[in-house]
Amino acid sequence: MTDSSHSALKAMGIETNANIDSNLQRAALVEHAIRNGEGRLAASGPLVVATGQHTGRSANDKFMVRDAETEDTVWWGKTNKAMSPEHFAVLKEDFFKAVGQKDQLYVQELFGGSQAEHRVNVRVINELAWHNLFIRTMLVRPTAEELKGFKAEYTIIDLPSFQADPERHGTNGPAVIAVNLTEKLILIGGTAYAGEMKKSVFGLLNYLLPLRGVMPMHCSANMGKNGDTAVFFGLSGTGKTTLSADASRTLIGDDEHGWSDTAVFNFEGGCYAKMIRLDPEAEPEIHATTQRFGTVLENVVMDEETRTLDLNDNSLAENTRGAYPIDFIPNTSEKNMGPVPKNIIMLTADAFGVLPPISRLTPEQAMYHFLSGYTAKVAGTEIGVTEPEATFSTCFGAPFMPRHPSVYGNLLKERIAKGGVTCWLVNTGWTGGKYGVGHRMPIKATRALLNAALDGSLNEAEFRIDENFGFEVPVAVPGVDSAILDPRSTWSDGAEYDATANKLVQLFVDNFAQFAEHVDENVRDAAPSAA
Repeated sequence: MTDSSHSALKAMGIETNANIDSNLQRAALVEHAIRNGEGRLAASGPLVVATGQHTGRSANDKFMVRDAETEDTVWWGKTNKAMSPEHFAVLKEDFFKAVGQKDQLYVQELFGGSQAEHRVNVRVINELAWHNLFIRTMLVRPTAEELKGFKAEYTIIDLPSFQADPERHGTNGPAVIAVNLTEKLILIGGTAYAGEMKKSVFGLLNYLLPLRGVMPMHCSANMGKNGDTAVFFGLSGTGKTTLSADASRTLIGDDEHGWSDTAVFNFEGGCYAKMIRLDPEAEPEIHATTQRFGTVLENVVMDEETRTLDLNDNSLAENTRGAYPIDFIPNTSEKNMGPVPKNIIMLTADAFGVLPPISRLTPEQAMYHFLSGYTAKVAGTEIGVTEPEATFSTCFGAPFMPRHPSVYGNLLKERIAKGGVTCWLVNTGWTGGKYGVGHRMPIKATRALLNAALDGSLNEAEFRIDENFGFEVPVAVPGVDSAILDPRSTWSDGAEYDATANKLVQLFVDNFAQFAEHVDENVRDAAPSAA
């Protein structure tokens, strides 16, 4: 129990006699989680937990309070759903009452952001020890000296046991993620999926940083030996985490970053990687974290007797996850920062088999594809999906972008121009036909093309102009089969390729219509057109 934590909760209006453990470190939190029956240790050391019904984000249960602060600054709609101040007030009252009834609470005081002048101080209050370990792992941990003068700016209260009442609280169901930017308070209830906490901090920084001229990004980042930083945008399943964990380059981070005038800086102090069917040969650095004490594995199946893991078993969830400190990956940045980027890579898993494995973009094309945020779902990933389906998530992270996409798009365009950044679109999806006919792009080819892009040698290659998208595509690259560089030639039926390409082009055009009036004419002119 700590007097300071009780005082902090009392200052918020929370009365509690609970035992409060503040800023416990890794080993102590693992002990608490096991003692509380929240998880079990695997034979190799990680803590294995189950999240129950919610094995991923509850996008339909996330709300932002619509008030004077947010009325004209938030992009309201499907992604950013409104909650009235009145409903939030009742929710807050019930949340505080629920906190007050707990016998045990865990508190962490952490930073969102590694660059001191652009970070936020966050206090997180949990009922579960493993959630407290998760958020301690994922955010930036203050030093002992920094903790002495720590003053929380924002507070997250995370109660998986809390059940929201739609009539009383204005929610869609028992789960709720409610963000109140005026009160600087985030309430998470009814879900044990720990990722909601980290994404709430990401959304917070995405709201605050553009006002400071800092570009918040849903991306991974690494840097070469000469300090050449590369940024990897991409939606889930496109290779963002895998491709940034490259033993020949220094990892800055795998998911959330800011781009300031002086640096690319990680918002986090940990990584949150997909574990399902993790290949120890293709992804050795990430696989090794599953054998470490301090890693938290969500919904990974474990043998009851031997406590060995089966990373291929999806019986609990397809979205199995591992949270681990970033320094579990070899060759990581000591300060979670690097210089401003030389290269930007936009990753897409094109299940239509139309896009080349790598393309060079103009700044206007980069903004077009950034606002588009394209990837594709494949059959079997969701109920009812039998054919490849295009997914457009603007800024490669629509669920986490509170402001209008043009705010982030214009920031990116300005920073690309200012830094003379080279932009690439990399397809980690299908070649030789669409999903079900062709095959996944070989990861060795993707890595070879990326290495050539990042060391600058690819800029010296001969390029052709893609007939559908207008970007530049290399004709030949040493160490890569030239056939895959021309997607049409890999299809057995060229006419079918053309028809599929035309379909994909139209999907891009239809999706971009929502942004047309918010961008310059030269960005609109960067749109693809049917051959």
